[in-house]
Amino acid sequence: MEKIKIGTIILAIILVTMIAFFGVYLPVQNRMENQIKNYSYAMDIKGSRNIRLKVNTNNESVIKDAEGNVVEDATDLTEEQMKEKGYTNEETPINAEEVKTVENYRASQKIIEKRLEKLGFQNYIVKVDEQNGDILIELLENDDTDKVVSNINTTGKFEIIDSQTKEVLMNNQDIKQARVMYGSGNSMSTQGTSVYLDIEFNKEGTKKLEEISNQYKKQDTSSQENETSEDENSKEETNTEKTITMNIDSDEIMSTSFEEPIRTGKLQLSVGSATTDTKTLQEYIDQASNMAIVLDTGKLPIVYELDENQYVLSDITENEIQIAEYIALGILFVAILILIIRFKVKGILGAVSYIGWLSIFLLVIRYANVILSIEGLLAILVVGILNYILINKLIARNKLKETYQNFFVKIIPVIILAITFCFFGWMQISSFGMVMFWGIVLIAVYNLIVTNRLLKIKAGKEK
Repeated sequence: MEKIKIGTIILAIILVTMIAFFGVYLPVQNRMENQIKNYSYAMDIKGSRNIRLKVNTNNESVIKDAEGNVVEDATDLTEEQMKEKGYTNEETPINAEEVKTVENYRASQKIIEKRLEKLGFQNYIVKVDEQNGDILIELLENDDTDKVVSNINTTGKFEIIDSQTKEVLMNNQDIKQARVMYGSGNSMSTQGTSVYLDIEFNKEGTKKLEEISNQYKKQDTSSQENETSEDENSKEETNTEKTITMNIDSDEIMSTSFEEPIRTGKLQLSVGSATTDTKTLQEYIDQASNMAIVLDTGKLPIVYELDENQYVLSDITENEIQIAEYIALGILFVAILILIIRFKVKGILGAVSYIGWLSIFLLVIRYANVILSIEGLLAILVVGILNYILINKLIARNKLKETYQNFFVKIIPVIILAITFCFFGWMQISSFGMVMFWGIVLIAVYNLIVTNRLLKIKAGKEK
């Protein structure tokens, strides 16, 4: 009976070890893919993308009337037509001198940091040159980096304007939050999943939206169908619909009027059309997510342009990583050999248990989204040594409570240090702390359940 119990635990450990070190491969779109999550590495191991955003120093053409007001939609006019109307074409800087301040440089830095955070980046550095406003971004290189680079310098200027007069009715200051929503169509015409950009306005914005949606409401002309021909001219004037245009960075998102007044303070904008195609749906989601993040984090007070975008290799080569792996495996082999020589059969059980702990620990690191820096790799070695010491003590003393008390009381300073390091803003230190934290937690739980169980079964067999 004892052999069956020990054999079952060992088989479970072998299974976990196979999963941790070799993965689980399943067919995905005619190819085999590993379903086990990959490790997340910091920039000092994987390399980084260095991006420089430069304050835009270009000019833009602005057409003004005789009174100095900006004229929209006049770019197609000839010079003669411009003169007839009294319009002038002026070259003005995209960023006026008065906006190039340290306060706006810092505000831009904070907005970009918020965007990176909402995009799910954990490992990044954003610096601002307060002399010229240049923003330097160092990002961990991954599959989403190019997507981030193409959107990171989006100004995010949101406006709802009168389509005819171009009067600005609402802007970024009226937005409370923006997010992505999904909906499934049930009818034949709307089969598939639809993606929406949901914009929620603040208290003042809600009030404005209700007034605008009432003022720019579609008119009901059904009651006027039987009017006499004498009233046709006045009828046409009455039926002239007022519409609003919604812009992001001067790009028109939509132009519409409203069916009824909106009192909820929310606008839902459809992105694309309903689809059942996974790839197309993901494109719509990405598009909506980018707009939501830009609107949610606010408008950049300064217009930036991408000046530099380059990948920087890590100082650590793949060859050096392989050498480190071989050294670690060599140390592990020697440590296990010493355990077996010292404790014989119990040493074998302890060695099997240690390998099981290591396998689960490597899986925990991946699924807890721990970012591994060089310091994080060092922490793996440290907790590995701590677990090896505890297993030795458990085998030698065979007294769980006494061994646990003695061991964990001694490493209390290490535990406090690990927890403290978890909250550090510096990635290298937080990586060390997170690895230590999960390692110590797993040492306590795993040895209580597995190592202690194996030793108890063995002790019962001997009796």
